[in-house]
Amino acid sequence: MASSDGFLTEEQRKRMEIASQNAEVMSSLSLSSSPKSSSLHHGKAPGGGQSAAAGGGAARHVRRTHSGKAFRVKKDGGGGKGTWGKLLDTDGDSVIDRNDPNYDSGEEPYELIAAAVADPLDEYKKAVVSIIEEYFSTGDVDVAVSDLRELGSSEFHPYIVKRLVSMSMDRHNKEKEMSSVLLSALYADVIKAAQISQGFFLLLEAADDLVLDILDAVDVLALFIARAVVDDIIPPAFIPRVRKMFPEASKGFEVLQTAEKSYLSAPHHAELVERRWGGSTHLTVDEVKKTISDLLREYIESGDTSEACTCIRQLGFSFFHHEVVKRALVIAMEARTAKPLILKLLKEAADEGLISSSQMIKGFARFADSLDDLALDIPSAKDIFQSIVPQAVSEGWLDASYVKSPVENGLKPDKGDDKLRRYKEEVVTIIHEYFLSDDIPELIQNLEDLGMPEYNPIFLKKLVTLAMDRKNREKEMASVLLSVLHIEMFSTEDIVNGFIMLLESAEDTALDILDASNELAFFLARAVIDDVLAPLNLVEIANKLTPNGSGSETVLMARSLVAARHAGERILRCWGGGTGWAVEDAKDKIQKLLEEYESGGVVGEACQCIRDLSMPFFNHEVVKKALVMAMEKKNDRMLDLLQECFGEGLITTNQMTKGFNRIEDGLDDLALDIPNAKDKFEFYLEHARKRAWLLPLTGSFARVSGEDLTVAA
Repeated sequence: MASSDGFLTEEQRKRMEIASQNAEVMSSLSLSSSPKSSSLHHGKAPGGGQSAAAGGGAARHVRRTHSGKAFRVKKDGGGGKGTWGKLLDTDGDSVIDRNDPNYDSGEEPYELIAAAVADPLDEYKKAVVSIIEEYFSTGDVDVAVSDLRELGSSEFHPYIVKRLVSMSMDRHNKEKEMSSVLLSALYADVIKAAQISQGFFLLLEAADDLVLDILDAVDVLALFIARAVVDDIIPPAFIPRVRKMFPEASKGFEVLQTAEKSYLSAPHHAELVERRWGGSTHLTVDEVKKTISDLLREYIESGDTSEACTCIRQLGFSFFHHEVVKRALVIAMEARTAKPLILKLLKEAADEGLISSSQMIKGFARFADSLDDLALDIPSAKDIFQSIVPQAVSEGWLDASYVKSPVENGLKPDKGDDKLRRYKEEVVTIIHEYFLSDDIPELIQNLEDLGMPEYNPIFLKKLVTLAMDRKNREKEMASVLLSVLHIEMFSTEDIVNGFIMLLESAEDTALDILDASNELAFFLARAVIDDVLAPLNLVEIANKLTPNGSGSETVLMARSLVAARHAGERILRCWGGGTGWAVEDAKDKIQKLLEEYESGGVVGEACQCIRDLSMPFFNHEVVKKALVMAMEKKNDRMLDLLQECFGEGLITTNQMTKGFNRIEDGLDDLALDIPNAKDKFEFYLEHARKRAWLLPLTGSFARVSGEDLTVAA
């Protein structure tokens, strides 16, 4: 029953009193947190006395539960156990139910997820590795250079050097050679000289780690550095300069010691280093043909098609697979029992994409062209071949468009012309004798005796073709001979027509010479450097070739070689450059021999020294330095030396004219040191004219430059 005082019971009244006390506590806490009550935070009561809390702390309000136990009130009025807590407070142990119809994803707590930050260098490394792997598979230098250039990020270029070399160190010699070739192609055009050196420095720093995986890492890396020095992509001073940065006990120091003592100090070190790995550019055609014959014979004995395909793939000459086809067909003719195995191998190689359709057709075409000769030894060869072709076409490994067509030789002469045939036979003998004797005057005399200047372009084609299949010595001799012949016998038109013939038959030449395109590009570039051709002549040659053909691509490559930094020195030394000297070395030797002659030497000895330079295409430097020395010393004795050289044919009219041109071009600078330089030059010029040293062109002075023969106004 309720009391007469109202509806509340005694127990309810007690609860209300407790609630009232709690309200007072809440009010006191809110006052203590206001700015006006800040004095409470200093441990004093408003009346100035100490606070009731123990230890002199801030006033603490307590309340009692029904059990009589005191507890501290939580901040903001949040209750403890058994209380409702503060306004809008929720149970801390509550779990958000995603199946609740009122679920809001915004109530989910934030979760920080760590994301890896992409490192630009890591991405760059992956791209570089992919490009290098593709280059090792295709061997296409131009594509590799283009791809690496498109990567950008020039600050990472030293890594290209490090990665390229390190990836090839534990591979075959072919990949090592390819790496060196690619580094030379990248030099200056894509990777700066300083970055090349920095890349090799990174390799030396990693030498101790490389040795753990590659047993002969020290020797291989030493050879890479020696090759880089020989190829002029790092200076010889790199070795002594960097050696100071490595402790003697380190592998990097050992690599530098090996490069210097074992390779660069050896006699004929340049040729030794260049041929150490062989590589695709140094293997002769005969060596490759022998390898192909051996693997085919081994296949006939074993019958293992998979192994034979692997051997063909390891050759690394996809552009020479037509030789595999041709030799396989020859074996099928020679041994009837081998025919099924040969056809099985060719079908398997075609199905795998190992031998491309174009290489297969070219191989069949080459075999068909030699079928008449083969029929002399194997009478049934034609019948067997005629049965193989339909079978190959029906099985799908020989394209149905295959049509036998004789290979044009690029010259398109009348084969019935006895005069031309006799000329070819004669010039081949003359060229072979020249390669043996290195006697240019005798060769010129033999050509004059033939008396067929209309065939000069054909001579050039024969000369370059024969040289391309020989060593660097013969290639260098061919370039030197072209320089002399251009002065003595051949017109620029003869040279241009000869190179056009070469480029028109470039694809046929590549059947016998593996690296014909690159070799022809270097011959063209060398002709420009030697002033045999003008840069504009390359444009003229390209305009006369089929667009987008292999010949046009070769001309484009030659123009790139000529346009590169330090092109003159690099191209002059592409085959050794006679003695293999750098241009600066040759200039230094010329300066010393002229100084020795000026100080009292004899003319004959000076002429012999000039002859010993073995750089007739560089004799314009002799003329220039001789004239400058004559101006400086005020001694015209140098003119006697030039007269003797001209009289002996040691310095040609072309080289003499070019030397005078170079002096004229630098007269303004010379006049700063030699006040009467212009007057002296006029005197020397008149002296040269009277003695017919210069080209007999009209005008005040015949100019010979890198572009063309023009007349100064």
